[in-house]
Amino acid sequence: MAESKQYCTFYVNDILFGVEVLDVQEVLRYQDITQVPLAPTEIHGLINLRGQIITAIDLRNRMSLPPREEGKSPMNVVIRTGGEVVSFLVDSIGDVLEVEDEIFEPAPGTVDESTRELVSGVYKLEKKLLMVLDAVKASDMTSRYGGPSGA
Repeated sequence: MAESKQYCTFYVNDILFGVEVLDVQEVLRYQDITQVPLAPTEIHGLINLRGQIITAIDLRNRMSLPPREEGKSPMNVVIRTGGEVVSFLVDSIGDVLEVEDEIFEPAPGTVDESTRELVSGVYKLEKKLLMVLDAVKASDMTSRYGGPSGA
């Protein structure tokens, strides 16, 4: 019997992404965000989630995608990974999908480099491509900016 995984899916710039359900703490409507002076552009700010301060990372900025339409609020996908909790700002939430491991493939070369470096691979579904977001890489600002301070 083939192994399968479940993914919480969401859209960013009409691209379907997924993270393993086990990594998702919760999905929330847009939360008030406190801006962080001098933070990298990918860090949209901080949210207070029941007393826990969480970094909100805008995946559009993280993947060098065009800005969100004016007046459209993002959704929060709160991820617990590597002992850290972060919120990814996404355009909309999809479904939980269960996919067979045997159809997992590397990301195609046609995927933009800034997006491809953050995905671990893809699943070719019936009418769409599910890009598996590597939550650890997507939340790691140190590799991009040389240190936690953005220096």
